[in-house]
Amino acid sequence: MDTDGADDTNGTDSADSPEKETLSVFLAAQRAGVLAVVEGLDAGALTTAVLPSGWTPLGLVEHLGYAERHWFQEVVLGKAEPLGWPDDPAPLTTPRPPDVVFAFYADQCRRSDAVLARTPLSAAPLGRHSEPLGEEFGEVRGIVLHMIEETARHAGHLDAARELIDGRTGLGPR
Repeated sequence: MDTDGADDTNGTDSADSPEKETLSVFLAAQRAGVLAVVEGLDAGALTTAVLPSGWTPLGLVEHLGYAERHWFQEVVLGKAEPLGWPDDPAPLTTPRPPDVVFAFYADQCRRSDAVLARTPLSAAPLGRHSEPLGEEFGEVRGIVLHMIEETARHAGHLDAARELIDGRTGLGPR
């Protein structure tokens, strides 16, 4: 496996290049929105739950890193390298410091981009996601659309949390 984790795909289909480029631009914009919303928050704010569900902004960023890893590596490629830490028992929180979480998220996004660049949108995933959501994705195209949706949904959650933390709104590129 190469350092991008993208050796198990069957190459890019030039016919899907305009569509793939459009999807990639939208995914990148949502990722940038996530980072813009949390930019400037200190470690205390990043690790403070402001909603009754108990998740933290930093925990949500880490969750998005896990989502990138799961969908593009475990599902598209059928495998992912082990992580350097165990699964955490509390959902959407993290014991890791901000620099580690942001590096993890950036690395997972980079790996996802490499997988997407080398895989036709019409390719069948080599791995599976658990039921019932997993049955919806017979092609990589659906996985990319799902990640745009997942990232946008959580960017909205982060927008609400940021407003509760310090009153700031309208952050990000969109």
